[in-house]
Amino acid sequence: QVQLVESGGGLVQPGGSLTLSCAASGTIFNVYSMGWFRQAPGKQRELVASINAGGDANYADFVKGRFTISRNNAKNTVFLHMNNLKPEDTADYYCNADVSAAGAGFISRTEYWGEGTLVTVSS
Repeated sequence: QVQLVESGGGLVQPGGSLTLSCAASGTIFNVYSMGWFRQAPGKQRELVASINAGGDANYADFVKGRFTISRNNAKNTVFLHMNNLKPEDTADYYCNADVSAAGAGFISRTEYWGEGTLVTVSS
């Protein structure tokens, strides 16, 4: 089994910054892509940013130039550095990881999700 644990959410004023962290733990053999999604009330979950094991990153247009995704492969951790936050960035942010892990005597590759961390941008 693999667990993704997020941290770093909270309340911030417009124009402020936050950094989210997500650590994957368990009987992990390999972590492929990692990423962040978000879901605002009444809206569908959407991709914010993703990064592969080689460090190539992909961003949604609405965060380009404001958010930066990074990862520490040795610690199976991904970060989302968020700058110039706007009220419309308010949402639950979910960590996502594509992982191969051991379980029940075999290795399988599965997509895992964290439980989410709330980011509120408000004055």
